[in-house]
Amino acid sequence: MPKGKGKGPQGKRITLKVAKNSMRVLFNGRRRLELSKMGIAVFPKCLLELADVEEIDLSRNMLKKIPNIIEKFQNLMWLDLHSNQIDELPPEIGTLRNLTYLNLCNNKLTTKGLPEELTLLRNLRTLNLGLNCLESIPTTLGSLKELIELGLFDNSLTIIPKSVKKLPKIERMNVKRNPLPEFAKEEEPIDTIKRIESLYLVEKKDLCNSCLQTCQGERDELHKLEDVTPGPSEKPNFTSLTTPNSTAIENQEEWRIK
Repeated sequence: MPKGKGKGPQGKRITLKVAKNSMRVLFNGRRRLELSKMGIAVFPKCLLELADVEEIDLSRNMLKKIPNIIEKFQNLMWLDLHSNQIDELPPEIGTLRNLTYLNLCNNKLTTKGLPEELTLLRNLRTLNLGLNCLESIPTTLGSLKELIELGLFDNSLTIIPKSVKKLPKIERMNVKRNPLPEFAKEEEPIDTIKRIESLYLVEKKDLCNSCLQTCQGERDELHKLEDVTPGPSEKPNFTSLTTPNSTAIENQEEWRIK
């Protein structure tokens, strides 16, 4: 068997030179490694030479694992890993105490793949776990007191722990498209009023006796409703009022003289 065959996609090999050329300095002075859409299947070890960066973008690749060497990136504040194939995080993720942004959206994370150490990221403000395979989330996520945004959409969650719902600084929590009981669709109220969607005009001669009787019966019911409907009130008649065009019509000449 040829070497490497059957081990799955190897992905693109990232050299230190390629990594250095992917470095960007942002307007706020932070240095970001922009390695999105590079076909990376294995976390490049050469990145250890750049472990003092503040931001890493490894989104839209083919990563399945994040190695424990992630703990070497102690200056990391922003980590984007969305749209990979990651099914679990290493416990060492909890050592990145400066991390404020962590995007894990659109991966294959299961509940077992979330280590308890995730709750050590006490400075985390944004955590996106949407589009994964989570059936539950740990109640200990409620210890992330600085969280402002939490994405949990498109999972298999049936309950959101109270500790997470009551996070003190949370402003946006997206839990859409989960089988949560509170989002179960209520039955639409029955419309008791018959509404006409189509109207067909036919001549009497084209109807059979049965249909003709039905139509006539419905027409009679409609006329009954019209009879009960209050019509416009009659104009008041002021018989004692003398005006040129009403009761004084016979005495117009006399009225004009006056």
